[in-house]
Amino acid sequence: MNRRNFVAQPAAFAAAGAMAATGLARADERCAVSTSESRAKLTPAQVVDMLREGNERFVAGKTINCDLRKLVIGTADGQAPMAAIVGCIDSRVPPEMVFDRLLGDIFAARIAGNFVNDDIIGSLEFTTKLAGAKAIVVLGHSECGAVKGAVDNAKLGLLTGVLAKIRPSLERLNYSGTHTSKDAVLVQRVADQNVRDAVAALKKRSAVLAQLVKEGKLTIVGAMHNIDTGKISWIA
Repeated sequence: MNRRNFVAQPAAFAAAGAMAATGLARADERCAVSTSESRAKLTPAQVVDMLREGNERFVAGKTINCDLRKLVIGTADGQAPMAAIVGCIDSRVPPEMVFDRLLGDIFAARIAGNFVNDDIIGSLEFTTKLAGAKAIVVLGHSECGAVKGAVDNAKLGLLTGVLAKIRPSLERLNYSGTHTSKDAVLVQRVADQNVRDAVAALKKRSAVLAQLVKEGKLTIVGAMHNIDTGKISWIA
């Protein structure tokens, strides 16, 4: 080793150490539990942006890996989720995973066909007005079995009533063709409309949510998860 390399080596080690420390600090920051203080710094639009960025990480295979035990301990005394997701019960669309968020970040209401009823609306009034979430996302997904059942007007026990909640979205399309779940284009159109209808219902049926939106404290948006790619698109 010559003198120049000997002198430069400590500086290189120091730089590498600084970079490692920065990386650890950044990882610690990304794994930090959501608190009412950290959430207060976010606007509703920023919350949606964080969900959007999380899905981009999910699709790219660059999800955040945190110590779940530490998250359990960190949320034991309270919670401050930033968003609420109304999603389907489909096993392929767990909201915390597809948005790459941490334990304690999301309130999740899941029901076949991701429609909203009085119970879900009341739950969302709690998550927003009382618990402070700043965004509600109605999350549909492609190839939804509940939507297919609604298109076929399937009958099965109490599921019949569930599917009846989705049928109005089909009827609003004024689709002139045969109603069959074999029509993939129709199924997706109904799924998209079902999301739009749920978003509209939240704003129309809940004075509490409507007031929060009016005050700029809440945003309500629709989204669609593609089960083939994992990518989430946002519905206007």
